[in-house]
Amino acid sequence: MQGTPARPPSFRRLLRALCGVLAAFYSCFSAAGEITIAVASNFAAPMRDIAAAFERVSGEHRLRLAFGSSGKLYAQVYHGAPFDAFFSADQDKVNRLIARDLAVSNSRLTYALGQLALWSADSALIDEGPAVLAGDRFRKLAIANPKLAPYGVAAMETLTALEFEQTTRGRRVLGENIAQAFQFVASGNAQLGLIALSQVYRDGKITGGSSWLVPQALYRPIRQDAVILRNTSAGSPERVAATKAFWVFLRGPEARSIIESYGYLTNAANPEPPATSTKEVRDAK
Repeated sequence: MQGTPARPPSFRRLLRALCGVLAAFYSCFSAAGEITIAVASNFAAPMRDIAAAFERVSGEHRLRLAFGSSGKLYAQVYHGAPFDAFFSADQDKVNRLIARDLAVSNSRLTYALGQLALWSADSALIDEGPAVLAGDRFRKLAIANPKLAPYGVAAMETLTALEFEQTTRGRRVLGENIAQAFQFVASGNAQLGLIALSQVYRDGKITGGSSWLVPQALYRPIRQDAVILRNTSAGSPERVAATKAFWVFLRGPEARSIIESYGYLTNAANPEPPATSTKEVRDAK
């Protein structure tokens, strides 16, 4: 009986090589991935905690974080920076990235609703809310640059609503982002600042100094959106897997609890909470 003809050695080598390639290809989907996320500076502290919790749970994936003003990070993404996801301090920049097909539209989510606070490192300075802005007890008021940072826009809207835009003009100092505005106040270079509540809030209380939570009726809602960038979908299977895993974690209860512990609201679909009216605040001056 005639046996099966032997295949030439070259065919066997080719088959082994092909099997090796396929094995490597499929193993990529379970391999650890490292991704880089661009994060608005107001969200730096909670994102560090979220990243640590995610890495602990995932056991394999790693996050690299890049912080800055939303405007500057947007410009970097637009010019090709190799970020995998973008956490903006507003919705506008995410809208523009989606419109330019630089982001995956169906990955978009509102991860937090930011709150603005008037804050001083001096525990006795803010004793009657915004009334301090009318007096001479401060030399400098720090805000984020409204051309770059959504919290700067909210600060200017608040000052305008309270009729302090003109009277504080010569005393305002602009930070490149909300982190720098906070540093101006924390260091004493400015006595007051309109900053993100998250910078001075932990687990239900202000961490130090004195503050006034600005009613949300005085500024447009700071809805902070995040989106996965096209860089990821064109990247390695490891990066894709890591990004998808992080997006799932971000929607879960542990991440939500961390976000809320820093003074953010997490359900942007909720109606705005009742707030003191502009007239009532003016009457308090």
